[in-house]
Amino acid sequence: MRRALQRAEEAAAAGEVPVGAVIVGNDDAILAEAKNARQSTHDPCGHAELLAIRLAAQARADWRLERTTLYVTLEPCAMCAGAILLARIPRVVYAAADPKGGFCGTVGDLSSHPRLNHRFAVTAGICEPEASAQLKAFFAELRAKRRT
Repeated sequence: MRRALQRAEEAAAAGEVPVGAVIVGNDDAILAEAKNARQSTHDPCGHAELLAIRLAAQARADWRLERTTLYVTLEPCAMCAGAILLARIPRVVYAAADPKGGFCGTVGDLSSHPRLNHRFAVTAGICEPEASAQLKAFFAELRAKRRT
């Protein structure tokens, strides 16, 4: 999670919402890491999770990311939770809950929906104070800039 927090810090420095993601294999080796890039790429799908999933799939030369864990600083949205399902990632660890868009238990839950053919375990709240502080600082600065 510390590496995901570093990627989130890089995102904030680049003017992106501070979200970072890291995917590790079952041997704890890092397969991929990414930060949000929606603003810089003008891509609504430029979420850290999706970018990390793409990189990990390329690194493995396989779209199935079984025996991996995704660490992310903010609870995945519905789009990202769907991608996690499709990539067959078995475990997600996130820092801060997203009360406006989180789909790993907050607004909705795609991680264990009974009608879906894959489920993934979720661990929430790891390094939550750090991730929340990054997000709060980013949006406070953004609001301050808009007022001037």
